[in-house]
Amino acid sequence: MGRRVRLLAGLLALAEIVVFVLVASWIGVGATVLAALTTSVLGWALLARQGTRALTELRDRARERRAPGRALGDAGLIAVGGLLMLLPGFIGDVVGLLCLLPPTRFLVRGLLARVLAGRLPAELRGPVHVRSTRTPHVDGAPGSGATRVGRPMVIEGEIVPADDLRGREQAQP
Repeated sequence: MGRRVRLLAGLLALAEIVVFVLVASWIGVGATVLAALTTSVLGWALLARQGTRALTELRDRARERRAPGRALGDAGLIAVGGLLMLLPGFIGDVVGLLCLLPPTRFLVRGLLARVLAGRLPAELRGPVHVRSTRTPHVDGAPGSGATRVGRPMVIEGEIVPADDLRGREQAQP
């Protein structure tokens, strides 16, 4: 795992250098350095503004004894986004901007949730909660499934993860 992280960090640093050189050859070295400094200042300002909002939301939730929920995730994304904006590099600036701006933060949150949930072992994933409701029986309705007049038929079952279901289908001839 550590080897992959080091490899990914090295590739990201190399990509940042390549993008920096390409931008410098396109608009000039002075303008590129100025753009990098401007994005750092913008990141600092966005971090201060969005970070204050996120911390206020967390404080309010703690005061009301509510679970932090999405506010805690937002605070983490804002911290990561601010750090990426403060570091030099245009790729990190774009990703940091996506983390800092509220309209685009849900995209990063959804992507991270999908990636992390896919990597968790099945036993560490949260339980599945299923709510069932009984509907009143309509006499004479075709396909109502009633065993006795006025009483709906109840079907017992279990929830099986898709991976287990595929394994069962392959095991049966």
